[in-house]
Amino acid sequence: MIEVQGLTKYYGPHPAIMDVSFQVNAGEVVAFLGPNGAGKTTCMRILTGYMPATSGTAKIAGYDIHTESLEARRHIGYLPEHASLYRDMRVVQYLRYAGKLQGMTATQLRDRLDMVMERCGLTERSNQIIGTLSRGYRQRVGIAQALLHDPEVLILDEPTIGLDPNQIREMRSLIRSLAGDHTVMLSTHILPEAQMTCERVIIINQGRLVAEDTTAGLTSSTKGAELLMFRVAQDDSSIPRTLRETLSRVKAVRPITGDRGAYQVEAEVGSNLGPEVARVVVEKGWGLTELRPIEVTLEEAFHQLTTQEEGVN
Repeated sequence: MIEVQGLTKYYGPHPAIMDVSFQVNAGEVVAFLGPNGAGKTTCMRILTGYMPATSGTAKIAGYDIHTESLEARRHIGYLPEHASLYRDMRVVQYLRYAGKLQGMTATQLRDRLDMVMERCGLTERSNQIIGTLSRGYRQRVGIAQALLHDPEVLILDEPTIGLDPNQIREMRSLIRSLAGDHTVMLSTHILPEAQMTCERVIIINQGRLVAEDTTAGLTSSTKGAELLMFRVAQDDSSIPRTLRETLSRVKAVRPITGDRGAYQVEAEVGSNLGPEVARVVVEKGWGLTELRPIEVTLEEAFHQLTTQEEGVN
């Protein structure tokens, strides 16, 4: 549904993105992540027809965004980071106006308007002036205008920015409900948000694509080691040395700072050392009270991927 091939954009002599290629399939919800200045905004502006690429191609629903721009944009619903809303208009007035700008007929508007307002939780606010709405409800109005013409592709730029925790939960639920009916690509700086909302993650850094995988696949592939946490009732300074000497596949054992009696074990991937660590701890009489694997979060994977590119260990 979204096909990007070799996308490159220069601002004067400076490259903003270089040879970026990826694909988003119909019905997917995909997060587009990157540090500030990585090239996210440039990519999204090219995908929405806001600016041309220097080279490469981007297709929306099979239409080239450069050579078939008008047709491609008919298949896009776009929510920019700061939604351009007319604050002196009522919600229903604004949505009718947005629909007419999209070329919708009166019949199409009648068929879609109530359904979209209901889906976005705006029915009871339909006659309220937009300027009097909370930030969360204004975001809902922005998504409603993006959905109104029933586009195949939704591109959402920071849809939860500025929202409180309850509003974020509501927006997350709304975005997840769009999967299947629409292809959704969203940009966000809130990594747990991406993990809870999206099926797949695309990460860009310094203008280049550095990762593209499911959230589970991404955290697994960047882990690089098997990590365990265990806790003992009888702490002993000899624990790290004893485990390293006893278990050959253990690479490191470190006390967890600020958590007395808790240790992190690093071993080779696939070692499955849990039972062996438990056996040694019990045999030594240290009193095992907790043992569990440590899962790498999307935040940690993101940090590892975006700092490796800069040469930071």
